[in-house]
Amino acid sequence: MNSIRVGVVGVGHLGVHHARVYTEILGAKLVGVVDIDEARAREVAGNLGVPAYTDLDAFLSETRPDALSVVVPTVRHFEVAKKAMLRGVNLLIEKPVTERVDEVEELLRTASDRKLILQVGHIERFNAAVQYVREIIDSPIYIQSRRTGPFSQRISDVGVVLDLMIHDIDIILSIVPSDIAEVSAVGRRVRTNHEDIASAQIRFMNGAIAHILVSRVTEKRMRTLEITEPERYITVNYETQDVTINHCVQNGSNSNSLVEVVEHPLFPKREPLKMELQDFVSCIREGRQPLVGLRDGKRALDVCVSILRQIHGRTNECEGKTGLLLGA
Repeated sequence: MNSIRVGVVGVGHLGVHHARVYTEILGAKLVGVVDIDEARAREVAGNLGVPAYTDLDAFLSETRPDALSVVVPTVRHFEVAKKAMLRGVNLLIEKPVTERVDEVEELLRTASDRKLILQVGHIERFNAAVQYVREIIDSPIYIQSRRTGPFSQRISDVGVVLDLMIHDIDIILSIVPSDIAEVSAVGRRVRTNHEDIASAQIRFMNGAIAHILVSRVTEKRMRTLEITEPERYITVNYETQDVTINHCVQNGSNSNSLVEVVEHPLFPKREPLKMELQDFVSCIREGRQPLVGLRDGKRALDVCVSILRQIHGRTNECEGKTGLLLGA
């Protein structure tokens, strides 16, 4: 069985882990890394025993990869993705998939025309706790998500909506079986030129409501998802991959007395990034569609655009471009 030849474009904070994980996946062969920072590219490549490149065209011509992780700044996603796809390379593009919704449509057409796998890097979908909950969830009526933490200079090209909230939007859209009726949002800058804290509410056609809070200027780090169903309350801790289920049962023959039951289900916990990249490689080998495809990425991006319009008040100027919103 021939290995899938893979590469990574952009080996910064996240890209270096893509490169590392590919060396650990059965059936994948890392053939090189690309970064405009030559010293960084050489450092990562040297640690992993693969060639380093600063030029994408040279990398594609010399290594002829089957697949590529695109982990460059969002503003370069479309440029890198289109160039690689025109050479027949399957892609995993980190979220957000592109800056503009119309660019997503173009990538979808290219992937379809060339029969390529195009996966979006929504890593939380591969969190063991999220996958467990998606199997047991029945009829969510209210969802509350919190994703907060202290300020870091690591992300400077986008605000918290496209950096953090997009994860929660993707998960919520995947577990609520309904179209969206209404989106409302507020947010503000604190430490950067983009929104550093934001709150959004999504109301669905079936009556379900989701509330999402994200912040990169909060000293307490939190990554939780809380789901209310008619007869139980489910809590997910993304970081520990733990699930808690609360529900009440009748206390014996006394119909007026209820006892709270708390369950802590057990399931295997795995590194989400490794599960994500393994799925990507398997999709290429088996010719099947990924768990998180480009249409999922587009749907989450559409909601983010709506939220950013409300936060930054550029409704008439946006024309579907998040790029105009980010510097508002």
